[in-house]
Amino acid sequence: MSGKTDNYILPFLWVRGEEEAVIREEMARIYAAGIRAVCVEARPHPDYLGPKWWRDMDIIMEEARKRGMRVWVLDDDHFPTGHAAGRLKNAPKELRRLFIYETHIDAIGPQDHSSFFVAPMPHHPRLGGGGTLMAVVAVKRDPATGELTEETADLTSRVKNGFLHWDVPEGHWRIFSLIETEHGGDPSKSDYINYIDANSVRVLIDTVYEAFYCRYKENFGKTFAGFFSDEPGFYNDKETFDFESRLGKPDVTLPWSREMPAVLEKSFGPEYKQFLPFLWHQGGPMMRKMRYAYMDAVSLLFAKNFTAQIGDWCRARGVEYIGHILEDNNVHARLGCGAGHFFRALEGQDMSGLDVVLWQLKPGFDDVPYRGFLHEYDAEFFFYGLAKMAVSLAHADPKKKGRTVAEVFGAFGWAEGLKLMKWMTDHMLVRGVTHFVPHAFSLREFPDWDCPPHMYARGRNPQYRYYKYLNAYTNRLSHLLSGGIHVATAAVLYHAEAEWSGTCMHFHKPVKTLMKAQIDCDVLSCDMLLDRVSVQNGKLVQQNESYDCLIIPYCEALPGRVLLRILELAEQGVPVFFINGLPQATSDGQADADVLHCLSACGRIEVVQLDGLVPRLKEAGFYDIRVEGQEPHLRFYHAKYPDMDVFLFFNEHPLREIDTEAELPVAGRALLYDAYDNKLYEADGVQDGRVVRVKLNLSPMEAMVVIAGPALDGLPAEKRVASGCLYTAIDGPWLVETATAVQYPAFTPRKEIAALTDLSRDDEFASFSGTYRYTTKFHWSPEAGQLAVLDIGRAFETAEVFVNGLSAGVRISAPYRFDISGLVREGKNTLAIEVTTTLFNEVKDFMSRPAQLEPGGLLGPVKLYVLG
Repeated sequence: MSGKTDNYILPFLWVRGEEEAVIREEMARIYAAGIRAVCVEARPHPDYLGPKWWRDMDIIMEEARKRGMRVWVLDDDHFPTGHAAGRLKNAPKELRRLFIYETHIDAIGPQDHSSFFVAPMPHHPRLGGGGTLMAVVAVKRDPATGELTEETADLTSRVKNGFLHWDVPEGHWRIFSLIETEHGGDPSKSDYINYIDANSVRVLIDTVYEAFYCRYKENFGKTFAGFFSDEPGFYNDKETFDFESRLGKPDVTLPWSREMPAVLEKSFGPEYKQFLPFLWHQGGPMMRKMRYAYMDAVSLLFAKNFTAQIGDWCRARGVEYIGHILEDNNVHARLGCGAGHFFRALEGQDMSGLDVVLWQLKPGFDDVPYRGFLHEYDAEFFFYGLAKMAVSLAHADPKKKGRTVAEVFGAFGWAEGLKLMKWMTDHMLVRGVTHFVPHAFSLREFPDWDCPPHMYARGRNPQYRYYKYLNAYTNRLSHLLSGGIHVATAAVLYHAEAEWSGTCMHFHKPVKTLMKAQIDCDVLSCDMLLDRVSVQNGKLVQQNESYDCLIIPYCEALPGRVLLRILELAEQGVPVFFINGLPQATSDGQADADVLHCLSACGRIEVVQLDGLVPRLKEAGFYDIRVEGQEPHLRFYHAKYPDMDVFLFFNEHPLREIDTEAELPVAGRALLYDAYDNKLYEADGVQDGRVVRVKLNLSPMEAMVVIAGPALDGLPAEKRVASGCLYTAIDGPWLVETATAVQYPAFTPRKEIAALTDLSRDDEFASFSGTYRYTTKFHWSPEAGQLAVLDIGRAFETAEVFVNGLSAGVRISAPYRFDISGLVREGKNTLAIEVTTTLFNEVKDFMSRPAQLEPGGLLGPVKLYVLG
């Protein structure tokens, strides 16, 4: 309330070698927008790590010091992180990327004195992967299905001069050449580091991180805040963004390193090579065991050699390490552009992280798939999985201090304005995200076609002057939610290990079911169950949080020690719900029969159908708040402090209103906090024993905060201005004037209209982007009431109201309602409504193609209400 929030916003600043004056002006514009940090991106600077780069960085650092801002830096010359500024191009072979792949020959026996040419072919982009032969293995095939059996033979010792000499036994056999190679994967990443090799990753540290430390050592931990990794991953598939890349896919190279043999030997012994073919081909239980062991190994090595090594380097020098991997369409648990395991991949960072770009979120599309810019999107994952997964890691890892950073707004095109940005911000906040990387401030001259929108756009973005309102709102709510203990009643198991081992249900399926019923949860990984949780008074406890129950999405198999741990937690008093059925096997083949029998016999373990989960939890009392009726688009987040409880509510639907009552588990005074206007209002809550019932009347895309507790005692609060009684409808006629971002506030008269209409359909305005000003007169009598409230109806999209030349405020999203009590006077009054558009009509960029374009200007109806 005193305006003393911290800064939670660090937008990308794209630096490409522009003039000094341009860099200084952009830093000033970022500061003027209420932002106190930047994240500098080279994308692509012509002299990265050279004299021109350091000159530009020195300017940014100087401007930041002058303004009390902090500077973060993306840790490579372009995304994804891993190029190491090109240092791997001529590096020794042992530092370069390493893969394994297979080729095979089919044979039939019995037949003596057979020979097979098994040597690797020379590298050719289409014909051969080159490399070194590491083993030759024969696996017998099932004559009925053609699948691999578990009858294998290591024939490596029988290879001479590239030929295998073997007396083929009875049956059909497949002879595999297993080959190590530096060639493979996404060809655009051929000069990238090997993320699962510590020495290779060290090249990135020595090249980029050490260079910044050498130059700004005295600023580390002060003006220089830290480093940001952008979308590191295996990229072992030929397609850059293949979200379905996983084991069992033929003709694909798989990540490898010098450490992998020793890791796999722990599970299989020296004969592990005999079972490597199961990484590409179907088989029985050994396939499950090998695939689990391989994914377990590569994801752990990624965590240790990449993220942890960089994070430890940063923390030892007083700076922080943040960023995100690719999560899209569930690739967070896969190979390809994924990193194998979301929680492991980000464990070494100081905040949890995620990103939303390219229309990955689209209001109203939480239940059905939708077309984004490049792909068909799994709506359920982006709405119910992505942010929830990220904040759960922040809650679990002490060094993250509850912090999750989201890269947002990027590459939605110029059709995206502040209204959608606020919706996206609320979507993140109500799931617990508190730090934001807006994408982006660009120094390039307008129009810059690189992933718009750009916040300032060299002065051409007409909404820039209102961007500070969104940032103030974001900082206030982020500050309010930071530091409190998140309250959730359920824990849901992350599905990565289950997906590696067989068929499974994605974790966000039960999360969606819970969120639609206002039952909050965290997502826990298998590692957390094994190492971080305990049981206290029948609850599952992790860090400062506790959960009433543990929910296991359906899975064919899980690691044996994980199932034993789940059984142990249940026997200690934690209710466990398996969705749709119990596992049928263990991933690693350990104690299959015993543990599976014990699971089915344990009285605290239940199998429930997904559609019966919510009724079962409500029956057991495993919920935090209660809401009247069915409100599937009402989201909430509860943060608890020693003397205050904070509840953030958000109507996530873009078109439907919510009118309900929430029962909150608090006692005493309850207030509404308007984070946009930074005001406290009386909540008119009804105390009923140990709960307070509060009315929730939310316009589409509107958020509301309810605060309760002793900390509020003595705080003044206003009576909330509602619509009241209709005084008059203001129908016009309206004088319409326009001003572009460069012209504003100098308006040009255009026409007079008798009624409000969609101006984007008027040929005269079809290419206009900027601000429409609508002017008319209305009459006011002070006897009508003490408070005058103007509701302008539908506006597209940022609106500022002026009464008799004085501003009544700015609204960037619904409800477009303004208190004009102190501005109206008896008799005639002049009303001017300024509505500012996005830049799309002027630019019509291709990244806006997925947008459902909105009308242009003010549609109303404009109505004046009175109270008291």
